[in-house]
Amino acid sequence: MSTPELPPSAPAAGESGTTPLKATLTLPQTDFPMKANLPQNEPLRLKKWAETKLYEQIRDARKGSPRYLLHDGPPYANGPIHLGHALNKCLKDFIVKSKSMAGFDAPYVPGFDCHGLPIEIKVDEQFGRKKLEMSSVEFLAACRAYAQKYIDLQTSQFVRLGVFGRWEQPYVTMSKEYEAKTLEIFYRFFEQAFVYKGLKPVYWCIHDRTALADAEIEYEMHTSPSVYVKYALTSDAAAIDAALAGKNVSTIIWTTTPWTLPASLAVAFHPELEYVALEQDGQTYIVADALAASVREACKLQDAKEVARFKGAKLERATFQHPFLDRSILGVLADYVTTEQGTGAVHTAPAHGADDFYTGAKYGLDPTCNVDNAGRLRNGLPEYDGLTVFKANAPIIELLEKRGVLMGRSDIYHSYPHCWRCHNPVIFRATEQWFIEIDKKMGNTTFRQLALDAIRNDIKWDPAWGEDRIANMIESRPDWCISRQRIWGVPIAVFLCNQCHTPLKDAAINRSIIELFEKDGIAVWHTREAEELLPAGTKCANCSSTDFRKEMDILDVWFDSGASWHAVMEAEPEIAPPANLYFEGGDQYRGWFHTSLLTSVGVGTDHKAPYTMVGTAGWTLDEQGRAMSKSLGNGVDPVDIANRLGAEIVRLWVASVDFREDVAASENLMQRVADNYRKLRNTFRFLLGNLNGFEPAQHEVPYEELLPLDKYMLARTRELVEKVSAWYEAFEFHRVYHAVNEFCIVDLSALYLDVLKDRMYTFAPTSIERRSAQTVIYKIADALVRLVAPILSFTADEVWQYLPADEKREPSVHTASFPDADAVAHHDAALLANWSRLLTIRDEVLKALEAERKAGKIGKALEAKVTVFAAASDHDLLKSLEGSLKELFNVSQVSVAEKQGEIEVRPSAAEGTKCERCWNYYADNGPQRVQSYGPWPKVCGRCAGALEHMGYKQTVSV
Repeated sequence: MSTPELPPSAPAAGESGTTPLKATLTLPQTDFPMKANLPQNEPLRLKKWAETKLYEQIRDARKGSPRYLLHDGPPYANGPIHLGHALNKCLKDFIVKSKSMAGFDAPYVPGFDCHGLPIEIKVDEQFGRKKLEMSSVEFLAACRAYAQKYIDLQTSQFVRLGVFGRWEQPYVTMSKEYEAKTLEIFYRFFEQAFVYKGLKPVYWCIHDRTALADAEIEYEMHTSPSVYVKYALTSDAAAIDAALAGKNVSTIIWTTTPWTLPASLAVAFHPELEYVALEQDGQTYIVADALAASVREACKLQDAKEVARFKGAKLERATFQHPFLDRSILGVLADYVTTEQGTGAVHTAPAHGADDFYTGAKYGLDPTCNVDNAGRLRNGLPEYDGLTVFKANAPIIELLEKRGVLMGRSDIYHSYPHCWRCHNPVIFRATEQWFIEIDKKMGNTTFRQLALDAIRNDIKWDPAWGEDRIANMIESRPDWCISRQRIWGVPIAVFLCNQCHTPLKDAAINRSIIELFEKDGIAVWHTREAEELLPAGTKCANCSSTDFRKEMDILDVWFDSGASWHAVMEAEPEIAPPANLYFEGGDQYRGWFHTSLLTSVGVGTDHKAPYTMVGTAGWTLDEQGRAMSKSLGNGVDPVDIANRLGAEIVRLWVASVDFREDVAASENLMQRVADNYRKLRNTFRFLLGNLNGFEPAQHEVPYEELLPLDKYMLARTRELVEKVSAWYEAFEFHRVYHAVNEFCIVDLSALYLDVLKDRMYTFAPTSIERRSAQTVIYKIADALVRLVAPILSFTADEVWQYLPADEKREPSVHTASFPDADAVAHHDAALLANWSRLLTIRDEVLKALEAERKAGKIGKALEAKVTVFAAASDHDLLKSLEGSLKELFNVSQVSVAEKQGEIEVRPSAAEGTKCERCWNYYADNGPQRVQSYGPWPKVCGRCAGALEHMGYKQTVSV
């Protein structure tokens, strides 16, 4: 009898001494674990990256390459990160890593925004009444400590998410160097006459007791009282229109802020609008014709008759009686009066509205504000004096009713400005503030126009609507109110003359203050008096006084962050402006994008924008499209997800969404992403398992010798490389995600890796057919791991360690480059077209096989023989690839015949005997017929050759 001679490495024999045939198969083998255990293993990899200084390795590897700079918009350091932070930072990480792998030197210096009211409020809460005993310097130190606590926390959380960067040396807006640079930018504006101090109505938060800039306003729904109030005419009615002579004439104003009525000094009319006089019950009321119908309804004037009609211009300088104060009210003209709502007669309080203020200035009205910092009304009637503005509404309405001047009353639910910090409704309040003039002349143009020119001509906006959004804001914005009545921030370090209140402008003195800030920080402004800071004998240029005081307001925190192009980028030559990209959420069109543009265009060295491209991400919402909030309990904590499922799941979720739109997240969605991750990981594991025993330098098969299917898969991989590289370039990360997913599921799992099993498991390990497949599997694995590295940073680095050894390979995938499409495979359109057609035919074959299986005629596909009838072109294609068809269709036998018309597939039972090793059927009289090999009674000729190649030598015993 015959027995196989086992090689030293052959599998152990079974109980009978015969090796089971299954043990002779070359199955996938790898130490790459199936279970990722991300929550446990990611921190270990982070530790390794830190120990090996991976970020520095990446920078060294790209030294001398073209630069790509994403300048970080600093998150506010007042709490742990939330999902919006994770979305933002992961997207930035994708960009930086993909640019680095595309061959750029892409430094990333993270930043933290530290000054401002939210931290002041938290420190107030922390110290309570003890704050009253603290010096300003002690309070500043407490604010600094609070901010540092969350800088450290957020840093650890961003690092946990796998975000690479210069975390040990970020920029922080509360550093002495940054504070000094911020002051330097202010002084540039100040010395170049952009800055002035003036009385103007500004947004004012009565809760936080400070002025607000436009960027600090959010619109939320609010219920306001809606009142129609009669203002009796006191001047000659006949001067308006002869038909009004001798009549009791009034106008009716409409307002949703009754608390502003004590400040009412005028009624504004549009000069070109038609106004009508409506008479009912002996009273005549002047309102805009276009609004007469709604006024009739609201004021119960349905029976009123029109007695006169005239243009609004006729009402200029008419006088009216204030509804409850002993005050004459002036009729004025204004183009901003509209017919959208109200009466066409607008009550005007110069202290409480921008339009009102400028109209008041035109007509010489007093802008004095009788509302204090806390929003309390002062110098008023007992009914409302001392009440805060919103609480004053009810008694003022009651007063109107008592005086017989309330014509109508209801409530209105409408969009109303709120403070972005405390989310309380705000007011307009005329106060002395510091402003930057937006229409300042700059050469042959203006500051505003220069900014608009930069927006339109020098910057790419992604999404494209960002251009119009910020341009509209710049076009319509008022002068920039840069002062805040707080302490935790960079002081507006200006000296004011105590005699004439003129600001001291001296560049040398300003330079000395900057140097003090660099040395001692902002605390120096609070510890030294004016005379200690000024050179002896300093005089006011206006009145020669030597008596000065310090301005104690601080700069708007948006001015702080908006100076980062100077404080950070200009401070380091290798990250000098302009940045290639500023990337933040949509709120930054009013914030960081806006103020960075203004500061750089205004006083930058070349008066250009600090960036050449701006990208914008949407908001994070739940699956129902609702904003995430503690009260709804619908938040998704990225740190919790990282600790339970892995940071890779957070990163993969970020990659899966189109960030340009609002994005949905939930526990359910994260679990789905985790399922997709497992599929991707298993694909890598299968690839690595089939590379066991493959050494690229020794075993790689030249392209010309590859099997046709293998050539096709390289062509498909080349296509993937080209598409993914382009999508990284365009920041289309969701397309990268879906393309990689589809490639792994459709091209690899459902096709290539499935049909390869017979070749990989049953052919001789070193056969040309198997080495051909391994060559391509290696190239696919190498390309795929590089393509996913910016997104799946932990897993890609892990896979990289398990690839077959290669002396030329970089120590980490993150110091490597994206695959070169030409190095993967040359472009072959004919090959792709042929295989596209062949796969369409394969679909027909699989349908026919499934029908046979359902009919009970065959079991597994290998039990079948397939005859394909095809017309000339398809016939020629099938014939040219006939050697690949059996493997491609996963059947035992294939024959091709020519026939006109549509493709026809005829399955039948396979001929011959089944090989017990590969399960293929072979004709009993064919060259690969099934016969005994050693102790195995049914082995096909192909498997016999493989067994012999593997060392199972057939011998005959006597």
